[in-house]
Amino acid sequence: MNTVVAAITYRALLGRRRIVLLLLLPLALIALAVLFKLVGEGDQRTTVLLLQSFALSTMLPLLGLIAGTGVIAPEIDDGTIIHLMSKPISRPVIIRTKFVVAVSLLALFATIPTYVAGWLLVGNEAGIAAGFAVGALVAGIAYAALFLLLGVITRHAVTIGVIYALVWESLVGNLVPGARRFSIQAWGQSVAGQITDSPFFRTDVTLGFAVPALIIVTLAGVFWAGRRLRVYSLTGDE
Repeated sequence: MNTVVAAITYRALLGRRRIVLLLLLPLALIALAVLFKLVGEGDQRTTVLLLQSFALSTMLPLLGLIAGTGVIAPEIDDGTIIHLMSKPISRPVIIRTKFVVAVSLLALFATIPTYVAGWLLVGNEAGIAAGFAVGALVAGIAYAALFLLLGVITRHAVTIGVIYALVWESLVGNLVPGARRFSIQAWGQSVAGQITDSPFFRTDVTLGFAVPALIIVTLAGVFWAGRRLRVYSLTGDE
């Protein structure tokens, strides 16, 4: 990891417009948790529904898209990546650094709010808050790798990412049971299901499939992104 690259990336991602995008969904999640608690709906069923349908199925993939593509895609689009690559820094190191930045932002803006929302509603009951927080963390790591890769290999990373997260995972995954085996959010829910013992939470993907899938997507995404950036020309042509 290169601290200079990390600092530059943090400054770019935490600018005025992007920080609003990163804060909007987690604040909405916590606000919903507070609202449910105030109206007396702070039970396990409501908590699982909120964390499963909003935190892991909507908030996390969108934040993953913002963070994963945001650490590198804008630099490639405006050509400023050329200045970074002209420095004596290994390109795989650049990718790994940007990946760590994306993961850290997802931990801050997705994992922690997920735990806080669960804790506000049911405390530590049935391990729901901890389970979904861990699920959000491991899924967020895979999202960061996947969307980082998309940011390197295509200028349409955001469009493709939205199609994957909202069309494939949320629509096709819910209509076609077999499709959920190829869904990062389903893998994260599988991990969450091993920690929480709430009777209101069921997962469709086994842990034996989810964990290897998360590892493969993460390692392959970071490795391939590093390979693609390595052959990226200093003229900006691939």
